[in-house]
Amino acid sequence: MTTPVSAKGKSIYDNAKTHFLGNFPGDLPIEQAYVHIGMYLGWIIDNDLYSEYFEEEADTQIFRFKKREISCTILSEIWDGYLGHELFSEEGNLFTFYYYGGGLYRKDYEDLLSGNLPSLYHVKDSWDNYSKISQNISVRNRDWKKLVG
Repeated sequence: MTTPVSAKGKSIYDNAKTHFLGNFPGDLPIEQAYVHIGMYLGWIIDNDLYSEYFEEEADTQIFRFKKREISCTILSEIWDGYLGHELFSEEGNLFTFYYYGGGLYRKDYEDLLSGNLPSLYHVKDSWDNYSKISQNISVRNRDWKKLVG
């Protein structure tokens, strides 16, 4: 997971390509670079913090994800592993900049899901793992809302 890159004031929070073209374990399928991004995007969807643009472009994927018909990895792959500002509502962006961009998501993801695994890329895309990280993100979101008033 990377520090957000700004392009004309617009943040790109993550991109799977930076992972699988970087220090990615050679013994894993490329799909594993999408898991952590998909889990975060799934939480955004479940909490309705996505933008109108995303809703228009991903209406079917949003519906299918909410019904658990597509996994976090598939959701992320559909968007080429891209996590950028235009996918989120204003509140979604503010929280994502703080939480994902600030490195807390990575820490939480590793603490909750990576545990004894060789890397964060070894985390299985499962609904159980999604539930664990999703609950944690929700707690972080509530705490963030208290901070910003």
